[in-house]
Amino acid sequence: MAEGTDVHDITTAERAASSSKQQPLLVLGKITEILDAFTLTRPELTLGEIQQATGLPTSTVQRLVSNMVAQGLLDRQGDRIRIGIRMSYWAATALTDLDVLAVVNEVLKEIRDKTGETACFFKVEQNYRVCVAVAETHHALRRHMYVGKVIPLHVGSASRILLAWNPELAETILSQPLEPMTDYTITSPDELRGLIAQAKADGYAITTGEREDSASGLSAPVFDSAGDILGAITISGPTIRMPVSQCEAWVDLAVEYAEKITRTIGGQLPR
Repeated sequence: MAEGTDVHDITTAERAASSSKQQPLLVLGKITEILDAFTLTRPELTLGEIQQATGLPTSTVQRLVSNMVAQGLLDRQGDRIRIGIRMSYWAATALTDLDVLAVVNEVLKEIRDKTGETACFFKVEQNYRVCVAVAETHHALRRHMYVGKVIPLHVGSASRILLAWNPELAETILSQPLEPMTDYTITSPDELRGLIAQAKADGYAITTGEREDSASGLSAPVFDSAGDILGAITISGPTIRMPVSQCEAWVDLAVEYAEKITRTIGGQLPR
C-alpha cells in the first residue's frame, strides 16, 4: 500500500470505479424501455407518449431520444418518433436462420404459465388447421392437444383468425358443407362469414363449445415479414375454467403475446 493512502481511500475509489461501470448499464435499460414503448399497433409516438409509456422523467426522455435519433436508433418527423431504419439492418442479421418454432414454443410456455391453460400455435395445411406447437396445462382436467393434430377450418377461434386474414381460403371453406362437430358448431356460411369479419375487426376471436363440448378458445394472429397471416396462438381449456368472461379478461394478454412473436420473427401487421 502506498505511503499516505488509507483503506478508506481505496474503498471509495473502488466504489467510484464500480459505479462508473454500472452507469452505462442503467442507461441501456432506459434505452430499452424507450424502444419497448413502440408496438406494431403504435409504431409512432410523441415524446409525451413515450414518457407516459416508460414512466421516465421528461428530461431523461428528451435527452435519450435526441441521442437515439442522432445514432439512427430512432427516426423523427416533426413531433412523431418511430424506430429507426438503422435498426432493421441489425434485425436482419438476428433473423438469419431464426428458428420460428423455437420462438413460438418459448412464448407458449409463458402463456401457459401465466394463464394455467394450454397454449397452442396453429397453421393452415391443405384447408385444415394443424397444431404445430403446444404447451400443455398442468391441470388434470384438460382438453387434449398435441403437435400434428388436424382440425377443420370452420370450427374454433383459431380457425376464425386463420380465415380472417386469408379471404380466398375463407371463401373456399365457406363454399363447402360446414359439418357440425357439436350442437354449437356454426353451420351457416353467412353467419360464419360475419363472425370471421368480426374476428378481423377485433383482432382476436373467442369461441365456446364449437369444436368440443364444454371447451373454450381464445386466439390472436401472428404475421410474417410480408404482413401475411402466419398462424394463430390459442389459449384453450374447459369452459368451467374459461368462461367467456375469463377469455375476455385474457384478450390483451393473447394479443400482446401474438404481437411479441410477430416482432421477434421480423413480422409486420398487414397494410
